[in-house]
Amino acid sequence: QVPLVESGGGLVQAGTSLRLSCASSGRTLNYYYIVGWFRQAPGKEREFVSAITRSGPFTHYADSVKGRFTISRDNVKNTVYLQMNSLKPEDTAAYYCAARSDSCSGDGCRSREHYSYWGQGTQVTVSS
Repeated sequence: QVPLVESGGGLVQAGTSLRLSCASSGRTLNYYYIVGWFRQAPGKEREFVSAITRSGPFTHYADSVKGRFTISRDNVKNTVYLQMNSLKPEDTAAYYCAARSDSCSGDGCRSREHYSYWGQGTQVTVSS
């Protein structure tokens, strides 16, 4: 069973918005200390986008999306959202939801190697 299920991707024009959803499957969202979004463009490494902690909650953003993307969570719906505004062609990538159950801080929360649970991804394509 895939622990995290993403949805909401699609083909949009530059300057518009999309909202991605990451639903926890089989476990409540609060099982995870932190839930994040990563993305991978063709020929590039998977990179950190944003993350949100269980308590606080505290949020983390990559510099490239700060001010345009907003991460949030709904514990009742067991879902994490990534609201993406002012999309750019360089945002085109497969977006993956990931989570870890143990705590992290600083760069540790941005490192894909430290996330144990992954979804299968959803494609976002931004045309110019």
